[in-house]
Amino acid sequence: MTRRSVELVTTCCVAYLLAGCAMFAWLPFVDPPEIDSDEIPPLVSFEKEADIVRLWSASVGKGLGRKYLRLAPALAGDRIFSADAYGAVEARNRFDGAVIWTSRIGAVAGLSRYKFWDRKDPSFVTGGVGTGNGLIFLGTTAGEIVALDIADGSEVWRIDVSSEVLAPPIGARDTVVLQTSDGKLVALEHSNGAKRWIFDTQVPILTLRGTATPVLEREVVFAGFSTGMIAAVDLKTGAPVWEQRVMLPQGRSELERMVDVDGSPLYSGNMVYAVSYQGRLKAIRASDGAVVWEIEASSYLDPAEGYGQVYVVTDKDVIMAVDQQQGQIVWQQEGLRNRVLSSPLAFGNYIVVADDQGYVHVIAQSDGRFVARRKIGGGGARSAMVQRDGTVYVQTNKGRLVALEIRRG
Repeated sequence: MTRRSVELVTTCCVAYLLAGCAMFAWLPFVDPPEIDSDEIPPLVSFEKEADIVRLWSASVGKGLGRKYLRLAPALAGDRIFSADAYGAVEARNRFDGAVIWTSRIGAVAGLSRYKFWDRKDPSFVTGGVGTGNGLIFLGTTAGEIVALDIADGSEVWRIDVSSEVLAPPIGARDTVVLQTSDGKLVALEHSNGAKRWIFDTQVPILTLRGTATPVLEREVVFAGFSTGMIAAVDLKTGAPVWEQRVMLPQGRSELERMVDVDGSPLYSGNMVYAVSYQGRLKAIRASDGAVVWEIEASSYLDPAEGYGQVYVVTDKDVIMAVDQQQGQIVWQQEGLRNRVLSSPLAFGNYIVVADDQGYVHVIAQSDGRFVARRKIGGGGARSAMVQRDGTVYVQTNKGRLVALEIRRG
């Protein structure tokens, strides 16, 4: 038995022993926890300053299943692309939701290898949706990367990588970059999916179920890993430019030592902002990896930025605004504690988050006050939202794709 197999078995055993704990809801073979309503504070009232208007809504396949997937929609031109957890992929007009094409990257029946993680949920699409240079990309539980033509949804190529893909692959020029759950950062040829290089890291015995989406800037790939490390890697060669610890594992147990960087690095100016679970938020100089400032924070979601601030949703669902230059906390919004929030989306004057109860919340970037709220249902929304020209697109856990607009009252 290989070392990785031993680690996987160990992780599974620990998870099964602790299956009743809400901490393990992200594991595919653990049932979602029953959240005591007393643990979720009632929504606070506020003076509404804007309306959230639904422009259109459409159904996308069968939803995201039970495996705590976060399949986010993607935008390209006048189209929005979305997928469900069972192989359905769609392109729609982003203005009115009209279907342009539909496709499938596989079928549940007969694909037994996709059922390894959970016999009760045969879903297999785990990474998506990524875009780049006329293609869209999806990853699967079985470690496949599938590239579809952006024009009609036809399959262009399909290749195997080393393990499950839990975040959207991204494309830039002639390269596709992705991360796998076994700690590898992989670059593929855009034309045919051939492997160009692999940057490999070690994987702790116990990790969160997720990986950060890599970020490409100025011929450098910035990526976070389950070791608590962020690395800058040369796009052409795969050689490390620098590596920096966001958090060093601490504690006696494997639970205490989990420091995954599952939120995508945030590139702004010549700075990279990265946050780890049970760790820190750090501002790192993009050119050489030097740490400019750091504060305590724990998050597994993507940070956002605006108004000269970095926004982080903590693992307790507290929204933090941190000054980008000084690293000082400007404000904290604690009115959404324990509501299982999505990654924050920042644009205009707003921060937008969705929760597991089916609400979309709009918060002012300036001071964190609530501006608007609307319930959209759909079993809540954990996937990252996207926006274009002031329209926010939300994909719910049950497969509704909703286009929203924030209008001042």
